[in-house]
Amino acid sequence: MHVDVGNALAVEASPGVPEDALERLDDRVRDAHEHIVAGMTREEFGYAALNLPKTADPAAIERAVEPFADSEVLLNVGIGGSALGAATLVDALGGDLDAHFLDNVDPEHVTALLEDIDLSQTVVHVVSRSGTTAETLANFLVVRDAMEQAGVDWTERTFVTTGPEGNLRDLADEHDLPALDAPEGVPGRFSALSTVGLPAAALAGHDVEAILAGAREGRAALTGSLFDCPAYAYGATAYALDVRGAGINAMMPYAESLETFAEWFAQLWAESLGKDGLGQTPARALGATDQHSQLQLYRAGPRDKLVTLVRAREREDRGIPDTELEGLDYLAGGSLGDLLDAEFEATEASLAESGVPSVRVEIPRIDERSLGRLLYDFEAACVLAGELYGVETFTQPAVEWGKDAARGLLSGERGLPEKTELVVE
Repeated sequence: MHVDVGNALAVEASPGVPEDALERLDDRVRDAHEHIVAGMTREEFGYAALNLPKTADPAAIERAVEPFADSEVLLNVGIGGSALGAATLVDALGGDLDAHFLDNVDPEHVTALLEDIDLSQTVVHVVSRSGTTAETLANFLVVRDAMEQAGVDWTERTFVTTGPEGNLRDLADEHDLPALDAPEGVPGRFSALSTVGLPAAALAGHDVEAILAGAREGRAALTGSLFDCPAYAYGATAYALDVRGAGINAMMPYAESLETFAEWFAQLWAESLGKDGLGQTPARALGATDQHSQLQLYRAGPRDKLVTLVRAREREDRGIPDTELEGLDYLAGGSLGDLLDAEFEATEASLAESGVPSVRVEIPRIDERSLGRLLYDFEAACVLAGELYGVETFTQPAVEWGKDAARGLLSGERGLPEKTELVVE
């Protein structure tokens, strides 16, 4: 992965990071790196995620999905990190598999989806590390019922990824379902490169080993200096800009297939770093689409944003046909790829001209190896940023409060605090 932070420096942007401040910050990066490596060595909770390139077992994943190789549809039932990593890989890499990620409990959406797909040709992957996630288990119960009503033996079309205990493990044991072990010590949002995210890629026909090989490149690139490590360069720069006022991080990939990556990044960044009144707020955009909408705000609105521009250096292209239409001579002989590159560079220049900080992130191409590296590097960047903020990167107490409150409401065991209402109808 290539990271260019030049347009985030104080000589180019406001807010921006002075070069000497980055050099001073590098001493903290070195100390943070030592702490990260120590956590990885001891397989501590959270830090164990950065060991997945060497601890994940692609052979076990291939064995688990092999019985479902003839499936035409994948229904991944999970929420948050139990869905977004898998969706990022499948959406980026494509394939012939019709993949759906059931990560919400909207009844109209669930009903429409189940009516639309052929359940007899569907493989269901149920993912919950705790095995007790209310939304996931509720959706799975609905899916199971729909299969039974359609005359489909759900036990022959279902496998799970879960922890050693919990309702989902009990269900798998009772019905002899194929079961993969969720990685120990790895929060869901850091689990894309594991039995949580990789089975979907394997079912779509992608090379799981190549994904992990890319991630291993990222692991090997972790050094004690932000000037030598792309992941740390990004994490340190984002942190340094935040403390200088850029409290919003707009993730803007220039590839339709990476739109879900921006969603994955938003969860990773928000849930990991939003603690103790700290953390950047992630925003999701898509180039070139959002040049015609959000860019107006980024360039001319409040000076509180970092824009992260992501693209692949190589991709398939398509020529633009010649036309007799007046005023379109500049498109003649060009391609959609040429136009997209011009849009990328124009956006970058537009932000620089107005003094808005941006970081350029480039990968060689959108393939298994590059995706593995991209996901790993942003996870490492997030872990480093958490060290610099001094927050508990791998916990999510606010999320857990909401889960407990929802369970309490459903069970009748608790209510919510009274609130002031001002209703307009």
